[in-house]
Amino acid sequence: MTDRGDEKFVIGLDWNLLRTFVVIVEEGSITRAAHRLLRGQPSVSLALQRLEQELKCQLIERSKGSFRMTRAGQRLYDECMDIFRSVSGLKEITTTSSTEISGEITIHLASHVITSLLDDLLTETKTLYPNVSFNIKTATSAVVTSSVLDRQASFGICLVNRKLPDLSYDLLYREYFSFYCGPTHPLFGRRDLTMEDLRGHDIVTFDTDDLNDALRPVALLRKQWDMAQRIVGRSSQLEEVRRMIQCGLGIGSLPIHVLERDVRDGLLWRLPPYDDPPEVDIYLLRNPKKRLNRAERIFVERLLEQIRTLPLAQRTYPVPD
Repeated sequence: MTDRGDEKFVIGLDWNLLRTFVVIVEEGSITRAAHRLLRGQPSVSLALQRLEQELKCQLIERSKGSFRMTRAGQRLYDECMDIFRSVSGLKEITTTSSTEISGEITIHLASHVITSLLDDLLTETKTLYPNVSFNIKTATSAVVTSSVLDRQASFGICLVNRKLPDLSYDLLYREYFSFYCGPTHPLFGRRDLTMEDLRGHDIVTFDTDDLNDALRPVALLRKQWDMAQRIVGRSSQLEEVRRMIQCGLGIGSLPIHVLERDVRDGLLWRLPPYDDPPEVDIYLLRNPKKRLNRAERIFVERLLEQIRTLPLAQRTYPVPD
């Protein structure tokens, strides 16, 4: 039974204040929020003050050169996003025909997530449900994890350094890394190299190539072979790491299956280790507290079905000899 005080609060609350608050947070500025809402800055500032008065707490700390959400503000923003997603799904709830399934699926990925499991499912979903749209964002594995934890993403696919109790983890696929160099590098084209030959050369790497981060297996390999030489390039994006390697800045470790075409085209040259390269597991991350629309549920269930039915050997790239 609804408490009378709660009912009075819900009835009396101006829901437009919540919408204004969300835009302020998304824009990170009252001025930019006013521009987006086509309203005057004083009007938007007053709306935020009214909401804080209604809730009897400060939502955003505002001072010259500073704009930061309080803990209460963060919690309210998370709840607002859930409310808006629920409201946007009202039309979907009244639709019974599966052919009319619509909605946006928000996926956050680590930049080097390259797998036919995801690609084929994207094609399949668009074919079966043409009204479904996708919002795919790439970031570091730490940011992907944070996005899933904060329920900003339907789910995430990334490397995992440590598992959080509030999230569920399913091993989606396994990939292997090896070192590579570009055409102008002195090691390019040389065969039968050993790990010893890699010492003394400048390194290009991912931001997560660290003993305490997601690419720990690669970092361990470099430590094992005393490859502590100068790091001349870093990036969180696979494309930029590959670019720096191709341009001859240094050698770097990349997923073997992603680079096969570049090696065939003469853009990169594979270096050791040829045998027993470091393996890295890529996980599907989900937040049990996240409310999914029908399209998201169908997509996640289909992805989980592939994980359950396909042996890990068929979800490993490249397939081990």
